[in-house]
Amino acid sequence: MTDWPNHAEAWRQWRDALSGERMHHGWLLAGKAGLGKRDFAMAAARALVAQPGVPQPQGEHPDIITLTYGPKDDKGEKAQAEGKPFDLARSIRIKQIRAMQRRLITRPTLGSRRAIIIDPADDMEKSAANALLKSLEEPPVGTFFLLVTHRPARLLPTIRSRCRTLRFPVLTDSELAALLASEGLPPDPQAIAAAEGSYGAALRFAEQNLAPVAKVITALLAHGDNGVTGRGELARLIGPRADRERVQAVLDLAQSLVARAARASDNPDARARLINTHTALVSLAAEAPTANFDAGMIPFEIGSLLVAAAPASEPAHG
Repeated sequence: MTDWPNHAEAWRQWRDALSGERMHHGWLLAGKAGLGKRDFAMAAARALVAQPGVPQPQGEHPDIITLTYGPKDDKGEKAQAEGKPFDLARSIRIKQIRAMQRRLITRPTLGSRRAIIIDPADDMEKSAANALLKSLEEPPVGTFFLLVTHRPARLLPTIRSRCRTLRFPVLTDSELAALLASEGLPPDPQAIAAAEGSYGAALRFAEQNLAPVAKVITALLAHGDNGVTGRGELARLIGPRADRERVQAVLDLAQSLVARAARASDNPDARARLINTHTALVSLAAEAPTANFDAGMIPFEIGSLLVAAAPASEPAHG
C-alpha cells in the first residue's frame, strides 16, 4: 500500500525543503507505530538522492543506507550471511552505527547526496545514540538523516534538538476501513477501534481475524469470568499452537482495549486495576518472545490478567 492519506502535510513540508536553498540535514519522522513512516522515509530518501539525468535503480539504492534491527548474536550473523533465518536483536546497536559511519567516508555513488534511515531510532542503544550524535553534530556534506520514531521522548534531547520534526497523524476509523477494504480485508468496527488510528495494528488484527478475540476480551474486562468459560473461549480463539506473531498480535490487541477502557473509566479503583493489567500485559508481551512459556498457557495467562481488571474481581465489602 502506497497511498497514505495522513502523509499529505509531511510531503508538503519535505518538498518545500527540497526546493529550498538549504535542506536541513536531520529529520525526525514522528508518530505512533503503523502510520507508514517507513514507507514515507524510503520514498522521501529516493526523492532526495535522485540526480537529474541519472537513472535510478528500482530496487536497493546504493546511496540510501537503512539501519534497523540486526541479528541477535554471532550465530544470527552467521545465519544471515548464509541466507538462513535468524533471530532479531531488540535494539539498534553501536556497531551498526559505526559501520554506517565508515561508509560516510566515501562519496555517494550516483549523485551528491546520501540518505541514512534509522528505523526505529528510539530503539537505539544509548551508546549507539551517542555515536550517532557525533554525525548529527558534524554531518558529512551531502548526508541527510531520517530518523523514524514511534516514541520521540526516548531519543536523546540533543538528537531531537538537531533534527526537524515531521509529524504523522493517526488515521480515522473510516480511513482505516477504506485501507483494509482496499487490501480485501474485512473492516470490523471493533478491531478498527482497537487499532486507535494505526493502520499497522488494524492490518495485523484483520489478517489474524482478531475481531472475535476482541469481543471476548471486551467481555472479560466488563464482566469477569465465572469459572474459566471465558478464558477457555479466549484460548480456543487464539489457538492451542498459536505462533509468535499471532500471540503478539493478541497481546497488542489486549493492551489497546485495556488502555481504552482505562481512559473511558471515571472510577478511580477500576482505572487503577486496568492500569495494573495493562502494565502486566506489557511485561508479558516483552517476555513472551524469549521466555520458555507453554504456548497453551499464554492465552489463559492473558485471560487471567483481563479478569483481574473486571468489576467482578472487586473484593466484597460487608
